[in-house]
Amino acid sequence: MNPVRLQVDATQDPSRVDCLVVDDEPRLRQVLLHLMRADGFRCFEASNGAEALEFLENHPVTLVMSDMRMPKVDGIELLRRIKERWPDTAVVMITAVADVEVAVHCLANGAVDYLSKPFHLEEVRARVQQALEKRRLVLENRAYQVHLEARVAEQARQLEALFLAGIQSLAEALEVKDPYTRGHSVRVSQYSSVIARAMGLDDETVRQIELGGNLHDIGKIGVRESVLNKPGRLTDEEYRHIMTHPLVGWRILAPLMSDAPIALNVVRSHHERMDGRGIPDGAAGSDIPLEARIVAVADAFDAMMSGRPYRGHEMTLGDAVRELETHAGTQFDPNVVQATLAAISAGDLRVIVKRPRLAVSV
Repeated sequence: MNPVRLQVDATQDPSRVDCLVVDDEPRLRQVLLHLMRADGFRCFEASNGAEALEFLENHPVTLVMSDMRMPKVDGIELLRRIKERWPDTAVVMITAVADVEVAVHCLANGAVDYLSKPFHLEEVRARVQQALEKRRLVLENRAYQVHLEARVAEQARQLEALFLAGIQSLAEALEVKDPYTRGHSVRVSQYSSVIARAMGLDDETVRQIELGGNLHDIGKIGVRESVLNKPGRLTDEEYRHIMTHPLVGWRILAPLMSDAPIALNVVRSHHERMDGRGIPDGAAGSDIPLEARIVAVADAFDAMMSGRPYRGHEMTLGDAVRELETHAGTQFDPNVVQATLAAISAGDLRVIVKRPRLAVSV
């Protein structure tokens, strides 16, 4: 009967599938080396586990065939180190009949198969074929998992992009109602990002602060247009009405943004004050989320640098800086004000006003 030759790893050129035979019996090593080379493997040999580990440090292989009982480092210890250092290497243990229980233990610890002495060459072929097939399936499954995770992550990114596009549409609808705030949310988002980075916050926190800054006034969709666009000062009733927008915005977004708690904090708490006289919760000091304290300064800064119906003109940069300094500790977090002024002085915060011809860079 013609022998069936091994089908080596189909994803590689057979001449590049390396096999290391480890046994302290030279005759047995030569038999295995002859068989494996005849079936297309590039083969190497070691007389014990210590030699094998030294070889593998410089030349990792696809397959290791190792005796159990050897001097210096035996097969069990060799298997353990291979699984720690080269987990994708397929290991077939070679054992005497009396060591079958030990071989089974090796299977539980990472070996893909075992051979019992004395063995037939066709058995070797079958066992090696099976070992390589197991290795192929493990690698394919891992690659599939990585690919699946990448697809899930991409779908999540697409869903987030669609969600943000919908939210941005709401923000744009608000700006149609209130022409005086056109571009305000984008500017607040940009200022907030600069301030947050100046305070050393991590990238994910900055990203959520940017998102919160862009959405902080979304609750004004529920505010009457006559109040939004009123020239001159607001009555007490009108002021109370317009200042419902943080809570309205939070209620709109909370069911949709459970994975963005920092951004939600911004929407709800950007009108809180350090002295506890803000809205909607009357929080004070460090009880106000830092992200909301940052956006509060950015929001006020942009309002001062842009025209408003009741003011009719932009304040100068110097006026705005003095206002921030004056209200640090009562309305604004002094640390946030300090970071804002430092960013202005360093040129990191570039002032953007609504009309480009009035833009000032500092």
